[in-house]
Amino acid sequence: MSSFDSCYVAAEMSNSEPNQEFQMVEQMEETGERKAGDGKAPESNPSGGKESPSVTSESTLFSNSYANQHAMRKFFVTRPGAFDQAIEDLKIHVIKNSGEIAQSFWLLSEIDHWNNERERVVVITDANLLVCKYDFIMLSCLQVQRIPLNYIDRICRGQFTFPERSLDKREGEGLRIYWDNLKEPSALSRWNPWATDIPYATFTEHPVKNSSERFSAICQMSEFTAQLIRAVQTTQSKNPAPGKTSGVVVLNQPLLIDTYTGFMSFIGNRNKLGYSLARGSVGF
Repeated sequence: MSSFDSCYVAAEMSNSEPNQEFQMVEQMEETGERKAGDGKAPESNPSGGKESPSVTSESTLFSNSYANQHAMRKFFVTRPGAFDQAIEDLKIHVIKNSGEIAQSFWLLSEIDHWNNERERVVVITDANLLVCKYDFIMLSCLQVQRIPLNYIDRICRGQFTFPERSLDKREGEGLRIYWDNLKEPSALSRWNPWATDIPYATFTEHPVKNSSERFSAICQMSEFTAQLIRAVQTTQSKNPAPGKTSGVVVLNQPLLIDTYTGFMSFIGNRNKLGYSLARGSVGF
């Protein structure tokens, strides 16, 4: 209760009971001095000089940097144990299929060449970069794209850009990973939203990045980029790809998403159709 509230309560009670005395005690944190509201000296301590432990009230201030928890609970990946289960499933998949060693797991959003945004678990192993489509509702891995680290030749990070007349644009920063500089997407692939022969992958931070300290760590783009560059350099020094020069080029430049109308991405991204998301009850 603030001092204003204390005085207000004391004034009301004194009007109704004028003969009753009130004593306001203020604990001083440094000196332990007490001030009596009626002007009388404080009573002696009956405990023989030993001071009783002071009782203080503390208020905890929660950081406003974290996103709204209620909104974040809609993402199934934030449910207790969901991401841990994904890690266990992918570890079994990696060991069973290729005998690789998983170095780190990340939760990112992949953006395709049509600006469609999708939830992905990304794994850096000792030989490959795994881009995994994981269903956090059924807790199952649906698809894995395997990108050899020794084939990655360019990593670009920068702001997203669009053609001047594009109707669906996005803000923010992303990361684009190229693994075949000699191959350019054909016109048919660029206009096909389901094309799988695009020689690059684009990522941005997951929406739950600020929901907790743990998700802030596994969704952090800068740390993911640093670990990926180190893994690529290590793999290329040990096992260079045939016909390719050793080394990876790291650039800071805008990332062009060459879409104009963007009707599909507008509907999908606004409704988070690329995420395992609780969408409310359906029916009556």
